[in-house]
Amino acid sequence: MAPEHLNDDLCRPPAVTSIRIAELATVHAPWTEVSLLLAQESGVGSLGVWDYLITSAPTPLEGIRDAAAYLAAVVDTSTDDLRITEDGNRVTLSHLNRGDLAHEAACAVRACALGLYLRRLREAAQRPLVPLHVALAAEAPRNHDALIELYGTRTIEFGAPVSSITLRTADLTAPTPHAQPGLSAVLRRHADQTLASAVPLRDWLDLFRSALASVQDEAGPALATVARRMAVSPRTLQRRLDEHGTTWSAEAEAVRRDHVARLLHTTDLGIDAIAARSGYADARALRRAVQRWYGTTPAALRRAGHPHGGALEPAP
Repeated sequence: MAPEHLNDDLCRPPAVTSIRIAELATVHAPWTEVSLLLAQESGVGSLGVWDYLITSAPTPLEGIRDAAAYLAAVVDTSTDDLRITEDGNRVTLSHLNRGDLAHEAACAVRACALGLYLRRLREAAQRPLVPLHVALAAEAPRNHDALIELYGTRTIEFGAPVSSITLRTADLTAPTPHAQPGLSAVLRRHADQTLASAVPLRDWLDLFRSALASVQDEAGPALATVARRMAVSPRTLQRRLDEHGTTWSAEAEAVRRDHVARLLHTTDLGIDAIAARSGYADARALRRAVQRWYGTTPAALRRAGHPHGGALEPAP
């Protein structure tokens, strides 16, 4: 990820980014310790408005309901979900993760999620909340002292179909000590605005292609320019492309092909002008490229019309 994405709360990285971080973390430490550390490092405010939806609600239960409704503010809801089941004197929070994670990373993510929900509820109540039961969709580790510390209980079931944590309804319906009337509504509106303004980031190859398209000019995109924009060396950029089953030349040609097609279909520029704007030495070189790409001539491609029915526009 580029530095500007890391420093922008509106940027939403794809699930694959979080998955990769979890997998790397569990290479260096047991998943139980990773889950504890992640929860400990996630203080109030680190997750933005989502945190305050829980801690500022009239009751912890109302706060966690809002947190479930606005889960998209902190995770990719195509892979993660928070479900709340209220059953008399018990409330169960279930965390479902459908991401394609390695086993150790999946265990860490699920355990951490439950620990984070519990931490926020404790912070809202401003007192210790002891779970009645914790269930983890994970095999029992050799040592789970870190999990006992995370949840504050030894009542932990392993091998459950779904990861969940159960608390007393009375603990979650007691008034939040410092709740302010009307604040939850303000925070929900802010969460709505945040989600509406969010910029979803895509996987690495999509980010590369966006960067490549943004530097298209008459001379064609330069490897060094794109690498600099992505904050990597040209050599690293080429290696990452190889890992994704493509090459710099193939990607650059695809951008040039799209650029030529767009000029043919949306402007009235002549073939010589399009060749110059696309980095070709002359119209003959452009014709050879179009023949290779589409099996026809630039003139015939233009006559065929834009695939989406767009009309020609005068070139600026």
